[in-house]
Order: sequence, then C-alpha cells, then structure tokens
Amino acid sequence: MIEARELAKRFGAVQAVRAVSFTAADGRITGLLGPNGAGKSTSLRMISTVLRPDAGTALIDELDAVQQPLAARRRIGVLSHAAGLYPHLSGRENILYFAELHGLARAEREQRADELIEMLEMADCATRQAKGFSQGQRLKTALARALVHRPRNLVLDEPTNGLDVMAVRSLRQLLARLRDAGHCVLFSSHVMQEVAALCDEVVVIAQGAVVAAGTPAALLERSGASGLEEAFVRLIGSPEGLG
Repeated sequence: MIEARELAKRFGAVQAVRAVSFTAADGRITGLLGPNGAGKSTSLRMISTVLRPDAGTALIDELDAVQQPLAARRRIGVLSHAAGLYPHLSGRENILYFAELHGLARAEREQRADELIEMLEMADCATRQAKGFSQGQRLKTALARALVHRPRNLVLDEPTNGLDVMAVRSLRQLLARLRDAGHCVLFSSHVMQEVAALCDEVVVIAQGAVVAAGTPAALLERSGASGLEEAFVRLIGSPEGLG
C-alpha cells in the first residue's frame, strides 16, 4: 500500500505540489489524473524517494519514505517517464544488471530474468541491444527492471506515452494481472480515457492539489457529468471548491 500524507514541494517561486494526500491500496489500480503541470510527476518522485518533500511524507507498506528511503525503495518498482535503458546492453542484460543492484544471487537473477521475459513476451528483444528497441520494447524492458525484485508496489509515470495501440493494450493486460495478484499499482496520466479503462480508484490533481478522489462512478456522481471526460473538466475547473 502507498499513502501520501500532506506532500509539498516547491521549486524556487513555483509551488509544484501543495499538501497532496491520498491512499493507493493493495489489489487496486490507482490513477493520478491531471493536466500537464498539475504536480503528478513531482508527487510520484517524492513517493518513490527520488525527490525529498519540503513537507509531508509517503508511507510504503507503512515504511516512512522520507525517514527510511532505502527500505521503502525495496518495496517499490518504479517506471519513470524516461526509461533510461543501457543502450549497449541487451534486454536480458538490462534486467540482470538491475537484479544484481537489488542484491539477488546469480541463480535467482537468471531465474527472474527468464520469468520476466516470458511474462512480458520479450523474446523478440531479450538478446538484442536496447539501442535498436521500439518504444514498446523499451517499455517492456524498463517494466521488467522495475519488477525484478518482486516489489508489492508499482509506480508508473505516464507509462503509455508514445506507445502504439497494441503496446498500450499489452500494458493494460499486465497491470490488470498485477492488480489481481494483489499488487498496489499507482500511475499518472493526463488522459481520461486511459484512466477510465484501467483504474479502480482515481485521484484528480490540479494546480498541485488533490481536488477529488474516488471510483470513476463516484467522480461522475460528484461532478454531475454524464461522461468521465466532462467530469474531469468540471473537477479541475474549480479546485478551490472541490478540495
């Protein structure tokens, strides 16, 4: 489980995140939904211990991510907006390297790489250098690295950016399997349709603050809209009245 508690972050004169709080439960897919610049990525970076918040904290399976960042990282798999693959390593070598960084023994590293290559259908890129990968192959490899240490929590920052229809469909199926296996899945997006197709819970962020949270059906009821796209527009239109 992931819990954000009053997270805040300023960059110079810009207050990027202001007192963001929400809970992402196990066995659920939770989406952070908001326009570009709303504070979604900054919130995820604080949760995944990449950024230290100016105020507030995040709990990862009840571990304080600010006070115990190393312990928290062991329980999170992170897929950032920039995948950052090592271009001269193959898909399998990228996985094995991250497995070694996480302290897995050699036999376990090899076994885990085999499992992930099969699970993510990476046979076409497992032995090729990453510099020639398609966007979908890059995503699969980065996701395999994020899952290599078997984390219970998965954090993804706008994972479908640049993907074709088939790659998006494959990702949705994988995230659904992870949810059904009891994982906590948290991801950000500015695309309402994507969130509607994937999420059990939605947290709407605008101007660095949470303006609404709940199931897609609850957001429809709260906004009085007939469709999720219109609900999103209404919810972010007046954050002061919806906090």
